[in-house]
Amino acid sequence: MTSLASERSWLLDPSVLKLVHQCRRLIHTEFGVKLHLTEEHLDQQLADYVRKTRSTQLIRTWETLKEQVPQLNIEPEEEDDGLKRNYRGQVIADAPTAAAQDHEEGEIDPPRKKKVIYRGQVVG
Repeated sequence: MTSLASERSWLLDPSVLKLVHQCRRLIHTEFGVKLHLTEEHLDQQLADYVRKTRSTQLIRTWETLKEQVPQLNIEPEEEDDGLKRNYRGQVIADAPTAAAQDHEEGEIDPPRKKKVIYRGQVVG
């Protein structure tokens, strides 16, 4: 318990606490997530949300906070951003389709002629 209190001593400064509250408020408005001051890895969570944000105000507030508290300079965790993409909160896999993997590199599929139907009649 004392180690947690010594790690959180930076929260006792009123100017720093004001910046933390501002970061929490901006994160809540953008992501809908309420971060509590009593959470174990508050600094890590703040840094993670700042990396994901589009808000310049949140980024500026976080930079000001990092200037005042040097122990908040957290190295980002390695993520496989090249393998995972998000679209509307869902992870999109960039893996090639199974049909493309079955063919060898030398083989070329003939172009398929698309059947066009207009008002119930085949036109093309």
